[in-house]
Amino acid sequence: MARKALIEKWKKQPKYKTRKYSRCKVCGRPRGVIREFGLCRICFRKMALEGKLPGVKKASW
Repeated sequence: MARKALIEKWKKQPKYKTRKYSRCKVCGRPRGVIREFGLCRICFRKMALEGKLPGVKKASW
């Protein structure tokens, strides 16, 4: 789980746009974030399996 101080710092508007970085909108994880959804890989997988993400389905071949 991300530290609360870092999550609050992330929520503020950055002084310069180069300082902006991605975090998961659900849990605040800074690594493995899928930009299109704004979720980390763990939350993405969990929500996709629950059917909460429209247009996403498990690949099978």
